[in-house]
Amino acid sequence: MGLVWYFRTWSTDGTTSSALYQKILNNYIQPLLHGLKHNEKERFDPSQFQESIVQGLNQTGTDLEAVAKFLDASGAKLDYRRYAETLFDILVAGGMLAPGGTLSDDMTCTEFCLFKAQEDMETMQAYAQVFNKLIRRYKYLEKGFEEEIKKLLLFLKGFTESERNKLAMLTGILLANGNISASILSSLFNENLVKEGVSPCFAVKLFKSWLSEKDINSVAASLRKVGMDNRLMELFPANKRSCEHFSKYFTDAGLKEISDFARNQQSIGARKELQKELEDLMSRGEPLKDIIAYVREEIKKNNISEQTMIGLIWSSVMSSVEWNKKEELVTEQAIKHLKQYSPLLKAFTSQGFSELTLLLKIQEYCYDNIHFMKAFQKIVVLLYKADVLSEEAILKWYNEAHLAKGKSVFLEQMKKFVEWLKNAEEESESEEEDAD
Repeated sequence: MGLVWYFRTWSTDGTTSSALYQKILNNYIQPLLHGLKHNEKERFDPSQFQESIVQGLNQTGTDLEAVAKFLDASGAKLDYRRYAETLFDILVAGGMLAPGGTLSDDMTCTEFCLFKAQEDMETMQAYAQVFNKLIRRYKYLEKGFEEEIKKLLLFLKGFTESERNKLAMLTGILLANGNISASILSSLFNENLVKEGVSPCFAVKLFKSWLSEKDINSVAASLRKVGMDNRLMELFPANKRSCEHFSKYFTDAGLKEISDFARNQQSIGARKELQKELEDLMSRGEPLKDIIAYVREEIKKNNISEQTMIGLIWSSVMSSVEWNKKEELVTEQAIKHLKQYSPLLKAFTSQGFSELTLLLKIQEYCYDNIHFMKAFQKIVVLLYKADVLSEEAILKWYNEAHLAKGKSVFLEQMKKFVEWLKNAEEESESEEEDAD
């Protein structure tokens, strides 16, 4: 109505159009824009935002239920989306953090925050609930919260030991509850944190907290999901990045579960590398004596059992060739291929358990690869004739040690051959008795 009034008044008093425009600009639009700008500044000013949050926390004090309710209500009035980082800085450290982790001294801070709380699990669990309720209420804060934790981990050197401990305990609880992803641990691989020994120390507290809420299988699954399962060694400098050092550090800290997990992951990684190298050697057509020598060296170097190695060799042998898709042709191809590599298999089946392991691997492979279902018996017979598999191992597999996978099919295939083995064994025993 005001703008219409200006037009009516000024258009009837002989004012020119350019002068009319200037009057409208000076008397109406500029004051209007000034008012909007003032309101906008008040709404989007970080200092105003911080004052509001700090004041609310000072009023609620140590009552974390009241804190959760205050934060819930404030989200309707304050712009959490724009000031997520400021909000989380205040809740953790009491005020806005400058680069490096020190508190900005030009704004009011609060004593009622994570860093000023008691250093115990019960208190940290209560704080975790505050964050959990806040993020469940305002889902858009999820990403900002994860980024905040990553940032806080990079600032660890700027915090006191007690502050680091509290943050580690809280982070472990949040990881256990699924409030944040284990990908945040990448911040701990920062060169300066690793060099100063801050990273492994923090990780110990974090994992203790995490394992107090969940078991090692849950922790391992979370780490694998984001590819952190093979990176834990990076918590240490390059000159200390060994399985032995990692194992001793975490075992001495009372975290043997983490030590064993890391050792197992390194072993899996080494096996994958070994299998890939074996496949490459076979693809290049390297002499079998050279491949056998290489495998023996790897067994010695990495302390790998013969049972484990025969499984790797079988997988490598079967992965080193492109198999025919026709069932009637694949058996013939497999026999020819395995005949070539039978000396390699024989070199690492010196123990009965190794032979049985190989039999189980063959059964599993033939079941998982449908074109090989009818080839099982022919493969076993070939390896028996090549002196890779003994009759004792085959009979043990047949009578008690076979897998459930394809059991009826494979036992039926082996029935006649097993009967022949038993008869041959009986004849041999009879001949021995006659000789006596």
